[in-house]
Amino acid sequence: MANATMATEFLLLASPDGWDLSFLYFTVFPITYLGTLLGNLLIVTVTTADQNLHTPMYFFLRNLSILDMCYISITVPNACVNSLTGNRAISVAGCATQIFLVIFCAYVEMLFLTIMAWDRYVAICQPLQYPLIMNPQFCVHVTLASLLSGLLYAVVHTGNTFRLSFCQSNVVHQFFCDVPSLLKLSCSDTTSNLVLLLVSAVLICGGCFLFIVMSYIHILSAVLKFPTGNSSKAFSPCTPHILVFSIFLSSGAGVYLRPSEESHTLQDMVLSTFYTMVPPFLNPLIYSLRNKQVKEAMRRIILSRITYITQ
Repeated sequence: MANATMATEFLLLASPDGWDLSFLYFTVFPITYLGTLLGNLLIVTVTTADQNLHTPMYFFLRNLSILDMCYISITVPNACVNSLTGNRAISVAGCATQIFLVIFCAYVEMLFLTIMAWDRYVAICQPLQYPLIMNPQFCVHVTLASLLSGLLYAVVHTGNTFRLSFCQSNVVHQFFCDVPSLLKLSCSDTTSNLVLLLVSAVLICGGCFLFIVMSYIHILSAVLKFPTGNSSKAFSPCTPHILVFSIFLSSGAGVYLRPSEESHTLQDMVLSTFYTMVPPFLNPLIYSLRNKQVKEAMRRIILSRITYITQ
């Protein structure tokens, strides 16, 4: 330790050994990023412009779309620029900022998806009390609570990571800075970090997972009592939500909870791509293409614009 050189910057890994991922950085990543921005911007525009969509469900969907645009912007543009310029270096401060923002957005995304499950539960299982429970004040307060607790959560994990000494290799085996990759580079005792990751994952991710599962069990039991046509209509908004949450949680757990000795760089990069890029990309697609209200709102807005232009 006395002769060790402390890391002053990190080098992000462009491609694992034996793999050429330039196709991803020059085609798949930019297309996914632009598609995510355009799709989520469309959701935000439609749910804001159409008065019929000023409901709690679309309030949370709008917030989720804004969060997704920020979430994917933390990692993908930087990875594409690094691949284009060949400059893989990132400062310690830049790495800490990236980790903080990724953890914050992932945490808030988890809470937003959980709140949306609660919204569907109240709407289907307690429809008469829905306006009282999901009132505007509650929606704003629970959103602010999610953001503030996300800031605290990100500060704790980021601070606990960068109190360590990084005096081994400075090559981060990932296309962005994340906690598991940095823990492998530390020459300090990382036991407390691993325990904190495990405890927070069990309490927060496991808690959100159980809450969503219980919500959909009650929703499904209530929907089965509806007539056939009404049951499929009532449950249709829930299907995309389950899909997005499953991808997000399973891929994130695969990166953060897998033992380091069983970790492989390519698998880590693929899983990280799934939990940082796929949910933000899928959200606008499944919520707009599968949602009749959103499609009708888009049609009304387009027709109104055409009418305005032709007059």
